Amino acid sequence: MPFLGQDWRSPGQSWVKTEEGWKKTTADDKNNNVSVERFCFNKENLLLSLSYDMAAKKRKKDLMNNNTKVPYFHREKWIYVHKGSTKERHGYCTLGEAFNRLDFCSAIKDTRRFNYVVRLLELIAKSQLPSLSGVAQKNYMNILERVVQKVLDDQQNVRPIKELLQTLYVSLCALVQDMGKSVLVGNINMWVHRMENILQWQQQLDSIQINRPTSKGMTLTDLPASLQLNIMQRLSDGRDLVSLGQVCPDLGGLAEDRLLWKRLCQYHFTDRQIRKRLMVSDKGHLEWKKMYFKLSRCYPHREQYSDTLHFCTHCHILFWKDTNHPCTANNPESCTMPLSPQDFINLFNF
Repeated sequence: MPFLGQDWRSPGQSWVKTEEGWKKTTADDKNNNVSVERFCFNKENLLLSLSYDMAAKKRKKDLMNNNTKVPYFHREKWIYVHKGSTKERHGYCTLGEAFNRLDFCSAIKDTRRFNYVVRLLELIAKSQLPSLSGVAQKNYMNILERVVQKVLDDQQNVRPIKELLQTLYVSLCALVQDMGKSVLVGNINMWVHRMENILQWQQQLDSIQINRPTSKGMTLTDLPASLQLNIMQRLSDGRDLVSLGQVCPDLGGLAEDRLLWKRLCQYHFTDRQIRKRLMVSDKGHLEWKKMYFKLSRCYPHREQYSDTLHFCTHCHILFWKDTNHPCTANNPESCTMPLSPQDFINLFNF
């Protein structure tokens, strides 16, 4: 009995039932009544047609690579973090997979999680970008674009985003030179286009002009000095304290308070680190302000976030703090631990 389906051994042929029995026919046999002139192209026109099609496909591919936004297939509140194959589960969870599946898109809209996500993006830009899959790298750039757009709209958190973009641009400059060595996924033209977008975002952030509020109510300068000093004590970055002191002479005087800078040093650095960088003035006083900036160049700051990712050591689930996961009812709270951005990355280094 003849083979009635598409025969892989004879491509382009098919079986047709005739009065004389089953016969093999080709596309040429079916179209033998078509005028031969329809298919008579000269060699030059054929080559031009092929080259035009190839150029059109290349332009379309480049356009898709540069402009297409990868949809967020997963917006999960928690995920399993498994580091090996078992009978119940095959494979393992990577940093790129966790970055794709966790709901970072909504996290950047939450004020409590914004700084956490920005710090995580910065750490990935420094050393982990080549370890991400192609989808995760595209997702990274899409989330970064949303972060920049949020800062442009709200005119807040401008400095950390500038530092993030600068870190990413420096890393990409080094990685693009190693294209072809499995460093970055995709065409080099696509990454050059993304670097151009980073430069454009930096220009937009530099051109931000914060306007004074139109309300004529009470402002910071109208408060008593004790309240102003109390507000300054809530700032955890010395650069913000210096910027606030440049608003007016009265705030400038409060920003030089030695106790204020002493608390900043003791908050971010250990006693041992402070003792190694002691600076004494001519009058015998400790220069806490100068010590703070000197310590900042030598040691990392203490990181504190309103909301972080947590990891359950009982069921190996990664989740946001205010999100319930399957074993919440039976799992004691001591089995969960908060993860800093660096802890999140170290979780997948196995």
